[in-house]
Amino acid sequence: MADIRLSFKDMCARFDVTPRTLRYYEYIELLQPEKDGRARFYGAREVARMTLILRGRRFGFSLEEIRQWLLIYQQKGTKAQMAAMVALADRQLAELERQRAELDASITDLRALRDTAAAQ
Repeated sequence: MADIRLSFKDMCARFDVTPRTLRYYEYIELLQPEKDGRARFYGAREVARMTLILRGRRFGFSLEEIRQWLLIYQQKGTKAQMAAMVALADRQLAELERQRAELDASITDLRALRDTAAAQ
């Protein structure tokens, strides 16, 4: 993986993101590609970071939370980063559980309404 060097276009294709998204992640300093003139190249570090960014987004973390989490690794190392991840994950799990309870209640209510309407 250390020999990876992806172009901007290849990075977009590999992660199925738009050029606008990739540029934005660079703008907010989540990614720092190697620049050669106007061309940008992404190495193993950026590929790993992009994987973490997209996974974090899938779990519902904000880009700022992801940015802060990635900064912890640079400033304090892996142990501090993992402790921060546990705290973030605990908070997000509680939020997802709350949302699931709301969805379950909405589904139950809608089914009851549907059943009442169908019976009439």
